[in-house]
Amino acid sequence: MSGFDTLLFDKTDGVARISLNRPDVLNAYNIQMRDDFSQVLSAVQDDPDIGAVLITGEGRAFCAGADLTEFGTAPSQEVARRVRWQRDVWGQFLSLRKPIVVAVHGYCIGSGLEIALLGDLRLAAQGTIFALPEVQLGMIPAAGGSQTLPRNTRQSGAMDVLLTGRRFDAAEALAMGLVTRLAAPENLLEESMDAARRLAELHPDTVTAAKSALRLGQDLPLAEALDMETRLAGGVLR
Repeated sequence: MSGFDTLLFDKTDGVARISLNRPDVLNAYNIQMRDDFSQVLSAVQDDPDIGAVLITGEGRAFCAGADLTEFGTAPSQEVARRVRWQRDVWGQFLSLRKPIVVAVHGYCIGSGLEIALLGDLRLAAQGTIFALPEVQLGMIPAAGGSQTLPRNTRQSGAMDVLLTGRRFDAAEALAMGLVTRLAAPENLLEESMDAARRLAELHPDTVTAAKSALRLGQDLPLAEALDMETRLAGGVLR
């Protein structure tokens, strides 16, 4: 598998697999990873041979959060946020027309959980540990977590996770809606790749329309959302 400085990347059966590759620091998200993600997501968006994306992590964890030796030592939280947003990686995730499967294991903490929440299907290995600890560190999530978290679970549950920073396991993450499926650790990669392959076989226009309907509609009044659905459905049938 060839890759960038902090990511591994390959294409198989219409699936682009992107794997976080800083295993010595539990795949902590740093500035170089931000830049690598930006480049690879741009390439994936424009590649007609790619029908789906699978995001995984190398080593013992998916991602243990932001690399505080970079983001946590910025002169201020404002500067840290600006550094992270110099490339709108999170916007690239949300605008990607292709379905995203995220497979997490080990630790899925902070930025790792935020990356996972930007995916469309989220598989977790049994035993995975989750947390969103930013508030306990004197910060708030800067990669969309305060917005994607309540869109995937009840607001009370989101507030609990956000304010307490507590750690919880994969079974609770499934019950909360933060992941969509659980897998035995030894089967996680196979099951997540199988899911991505199935999505890659779908017609790309249909997938794009379905993703748009779900993501955009949830922020609209019901009547407007239904009108948007009708327009999107008509476009697919043409």
